[in-house]
Amino acid sequence: MDLDGFIVPRADAHQGEYVADADARLAWLTGFTGSAGFAIVTQDRAAVFTDGRYRVQVRQQVDPAQFAAVDWPATRPSAWLRDALPEGGRVGFDPWLHTRKEIETMERGLDGTGIGLIAVDQNPVDAVWPDRPAPPVGPARAHDDALAGETSAQKRARLADELRDAGQAAAFLSLPDSISWLLNIRGSDLPKNPVVQAFAVLSDDGHVALFSDPDKFDDRLRAHLGDQVAILHPEGLSAALLDLEGPVRIDPDTAPEAAFRLLERAGTDIARAPDPAILPKARKSDAELAGMRQAHLRDGLAMVRLLAWLDAQDHTALTEIDIVRKLESLRIEAGITDISFDTIMGAGPNGAIVHYRVTRSSNRRLGRDDMLLIDSGGQYIDGTTDITRTVALGQPSPDAVTAYTAVLRGMIAISRARFPKGVAGAHIDALARQFLWQSGFDYDHGTGHGVGAALCVHEGPVRISRASDTKLEAGMILSNEPGYYREGSFGIRIENLIAVIPAEAEPGREMLGFETLTLCPIDTRAIDRQALSRDEAGWLNAYHARVRDLLSPHLDRPAQDWLRKATQPIGGACSA
Repeated sequence: MDLDGFIVPRADAHQGEYVADADARLAWLTGFTGSAGFAIVTQDRAAVFTDGRYRVQVRQQVDPAQFAAVDWPATRPSAWLRDALPEGGRVGFDPWLHTRKEIETMERGLDGTGIGLIAVDQNPVDAVWPDRPAPPVGPARAHDDALAGETSAQKRARLADELRDAGQAAAFLSLPDSISWLLNIRGSDLPKNPVVQAFAVLSDDGHVALFSDPDKFDDRLRAHLGDQVAILHPEGLSAALLDLEGPVRIDPDTAPEAAFRLLERAGTDIARAPDPAILPKARKSDAELAGMRQAHLRDGLAMVRLLAWLDAQDHTALTEIDIVRKLESLRIEAGITDISFDTIMGAGPNGAIVHYRVTRSSNRRLGRDDMLLIDSGGQYIDGTTDITRTVALGQPSPDAVTAYTAVLRGMIAISRARFPKGVAGAHIDALARQFLWQSGFDYDHGTGHGVGAALCVHEGPVRISRASDTKLEAGMILSNEPGYYREGSFGIRIENLIAVIPAEAEPGREMLGFETLTLCPIDTRAIDRQALSRDEAGWLNAYHARVRDLLSPHLDRPAQDWLRKATQPIGGACSA
C-alpha cells in the first residue's frame, strides 16, 4: 500500500465500548487499554489521542519515545495530520472500523491540505499482528419476553411500521445491543456486555436477516427467534448489502463507513437516520424497570456486605486486589452472570485515574487516611448495575472534604431535579458541577451515561453531558456520577443510577424527574456538614432511610448493625 500514514481506532466494526481480543488493535500496537481513543502513525511520527478520562492512564501505559500523548478533542486528528504531513499525503483507514460521520468530519478538517483519506481493503495492523486471536463465537441465549415486557415480534412490527411510514424499505443495524434488544436475545461474545455480535437488516415487513456466526444459535434459540428471522453467515453481509432495494435507513453516527460504500456502489437510495432501535431501547418498559429495581436490590446487598466487611478490617493490611476479589465474590453470591465492567478500585492517588484498572504491578496497599474510590457493577438476568462509592478510610484531608462535599451536593442536585418535558442532558449537566465550579474545580467526563436493561452498562444515545442534545423521556435510565480528581493525591466520585419518571406539574404542563434505583449508603465521614443545606441533608437522610428499610430484612445481624450506623440521619447547616 502506498500510504503516508494509517489511523488505528479503539473501535471494532460495531463501534462498541468493549472489543473482542481479536479487535484490540490499539492495545496491541500502543499498550493503551482505555475504552476510547485512537492512534495515528506516519513514517516519522506517531500519537495516541485520548480524552480527559485517560490523560493519566495513557502516560502510564504508552511509551512516550514511540507515541506522543495528544489531548483529544482539544486537538483534532485533522489538525495533527496537517502538522505531521505539511506537504499532503495519503492516510489509510479501515472502513469497517470508522463511522460515516467520523470520516466526513475528518475530511472536512483536511479540506485544502492535499491530504487524502484512503479506505483500505486489508488492515495493515492485522498483517503484522503475528498471534492475533480468533473472533469470538460465544453461545447466544433467549432473553425472557417477560423480562423484556414485549416480544421480539411486537418490537419488529413496531419498528417496521416506522420504516413504512417513512417510506423506507429496510434498516441496517450494526449495534449489537440494538440487535440483541430487538430480537430478545443475549450473548457471550464479549466479556461484561451480554450482547450477540452481529449485523442485521430489518425489512419493512418485520423480517430480519441476522448476520452472525450460525454456531452461536442452538435449536432452542432458533425456535425462539422464529421463521421471520434468518440466521446468515457474516461473510454474506457485503453481498446482501449490494442486493438491497432502497431506500435503506442507515445511521451515520454508528454504522461503519464500509456499509455506506457498499450501498452507494450498488446505487441504492440511502436514508440517513438514527438506528431505529436506539431510542425505543432507551425507553425502558415497565417490566424492564421492575427488573432493574430487583437487580439493584440484590446488588445493594452485595455492596453493603462489602462495606461492612471493609470497616471491620485493618484496612492497611489490604490491597486493592483484595477488595476487588471480595466484592466480586459477593456479587457472585448475589446472582450475577458477569460483572458489568472492569471493577475500578482506586486507593489514594490511583483514585485520580478515572478509569483505573488495578493490575499486579499497580496494586496498592491501602493507606491509613486514603480515599478509596470503588466503581463497579453487575450483570444480572433482569438488570444491569453501576455504582460508585468513595470511602474515607481514615482522616480525610481538608481538600478531600471540600471536594467530596461539592461532588455529593452535585449528585443530590441531579437526584432532586425536576424539569419540563423536552429538556436534554446538556441542560441539566451544570446542576452537578455548580458546587465544584464555585471552588474552581471541575471534572473531564460527562455527568451521566445511559444504561441498558440486562444489556450494555454504557448505552446510547441519552447522556447527562454538555454534548448531549437527546431529550430525556420517561423510562430512560442514566448514571448520576459527578467527580473530582487530584492527580497524585485522590479521586472522588459518587454514582447512583436514576430512571426518568413523570413528575407533578401544573395543569397543561408536563414535567419529569428522577427515581433513584441504586440502593447503598453514601459515606458521610468526609462531608462538611456546615456546607450541606438542610434540604440536601433531608434528601440524603430520606435516601438512607429507604436503603435501610429495603435492605435490612435481607442482611445478617452484623451487616444490619453496620447499615444502621451508616444511615444515621445527619444535619445540614445552610438554609439554601
